[in-house]
Amino acid sequence: MNALEFDILLPAFFAGLLVLATHIPFGMRVLQRGVIFADLAVAQIAGLGVVIAGLLDLTDQPLLVQLIAGSSALCGAVLLAWIERNASEVKEAYIGLTFVLAASLGILLMSRDVHAGEHLQDLLVGQILWVNNTQLISTAVLSAALLIVWHRLHNSQNHFVFYALFALAITASVQLVGIYLVFASLIVPALATYQLQRRMTFAFGIGIAGYVLGLLLSIWLDLPAGVAIVWAMALIGLLSALLKRTG
Repeated sequence: MNALEFDILLPAFFAGLLVLATHIPFGMRVLQRGVIFADLAVAQIAGLGVVIAGLLDLTDQPLLVQLIAGSSALCGAVLLAWIERNASEVKEAYIGLTFVLAASLGILLMSRDVHAGEHLQDLLVGQILWVNNTQLISTAVLSAALLIVWHRLHNSQNHFVFYALFALAITASVQLVGIYLVFASLIVPALATYQLQRRMTFAFGIGIAGYVLGLLLSIWLDLPAGVAIVWAMALIGLLSALLKRTG
């Protein structure tokens, strides 16, 4: 690996660590609550905010884009909290419908943009290899604040508290790594370590290994980094789950 490749991979790896720091504990709670598709719905709603900011020509004002995306995600959090409180028996159906509607609206809004395909790909698979120091620092500050609040309030029975913290964490992550990798970071480590002792340690190990292997494969084989990491993490998670069963 040459110096240029290392300079690209190191910030991407740090971005992955920041995503995992919040998404592993949130992913475990998502699995526990049985709202597996909530992260996809919230991520898509946050992405919808990014699309709206782009249509308003605000892409050169990252703080304003973040504010719009965060506000969109918080609106999604209000909706998901209402669904869990008032339609708990069919909540996954409503959450899935919310995802489809948000995704469809995003495509409708981008339908007249000649670069819509490129923007949609960036939203789904991200641009993790091109994260910059400003993004890393702002995400690190937000992640630290969210983890502090989460540590104090994670036992709260208030549905909105969970979904609001969840929405804010996902908002930053979507812009770093894309919707697909957000979902994988939330679900794969949590699912692969379900009912394991020392679950958190193993979950971080799976997540970190997935990011390392995926980033290396993306460089060695010239693959899209986000997709390579998703598959690497999924394969490592599957292998871990199989070893757990045979062990």
